[in-house]
Amino acid sequence: MNDTALKREIRVLLEDRDAVLLVHNYQRDEIQEIADHTGDSLGLSQVAADSAAKVIVFAGVHFMAESAAILAPDRTVLLPRPDAGCPMADMITPADVAALRERYPGGTVVAYVNTSAAVKAVSDICCTSGNAVNVARSLPPEADPLIMIPDMNLAQYIATQVDRKIVWHDGYCPIHHRYTAADVLKVKARHPEAVFAAHPECRPEVLALADHITSTSGMYTFARDSEAREIIIGTEMGVLYKMRRESPDKVFIPLSENMICPNMKLTKLQDIRDALLNMKPVITVPEDIRVKAKKALDRMLAVPRD
Repeated sequence: MNDTALKREIRVLLEDRDAVLLVHNYQRDEIQEIADHTGDSLGLSQVAADSAAKVIVFAGVHFMAESAAILAPDRTVLLPRPDAGCPMADMITPADVAALRERYPGGTVVAYVNTSAAVKAVSDICCTSGNAVNVARSLPPEADPLIMIPDMNLAQYIATQVDRKIVWHDGYCPIHHRYTAADVLKVKARHPEAVFAAHPECRPEVLALADHITSTSGMYTFARDSEAREIIIGTEMGVLYKMRRESPDKVFIPLSENMICPNMKLTKLQDIRDALLNMKPVITVPEDIRVKAKKALDRMLAVPRD
């Protein structure tokens, strides 16, 4: 069956199952094309919480589907590829969180949404790359130090944006962390008129060279609004699909053609079709963990957005 037929079948199945298809910005182009909603972790978490659909199909990675199951326990959450994980999320465990609390007594654990439900359950509040600054600012002074987990690059960026005592775990996203200032300078040399937009999961040395630092969703706004005709994009290449559609008159240059998350690219159209046909794999979270993790997510969702 070709892609066009698969897309038609998926859309019919979504209607038949009273399902909504949530697709992360890093997914394959052909999957973004048929999404009900595309977005970053925060946006999709909010859609999952607010949706009236009986079934949530998450084209993303495991922790995202868990977040949907935490926020919408009365819905069926399908993850077409349950083997789609997140190496950064795997870098932190509940035991690590306990050790950090012992090291920094009285601190507040701020968990990036790129964490397991079990880690969220032992955290105080969650954040995403899009709202981490606002989350940090929302906490009272006595909450310090803010213990940011697991991404040390995001934590170091937030530390430059707020007047707080911030400490961090030593995790990172392998896709963003592998690139250095030298890589940026090489691309800038080839495109001297281009501006550089970087994701805060990049190394501090890379962010120091950026003209704009923002989440994936923030990059779309920057791409649309910027007067620059050439923009170097420092995040996973999946974002280029929507950027090129929205701004066909601009040139978007990936920081590297290899800036691809293999886990985000695992999901294919046939996986989504099969998940809807068979109504599995279903992602669930044990109730005791779900209730605790929901408190951290709810606190995040209550923080005002810019």
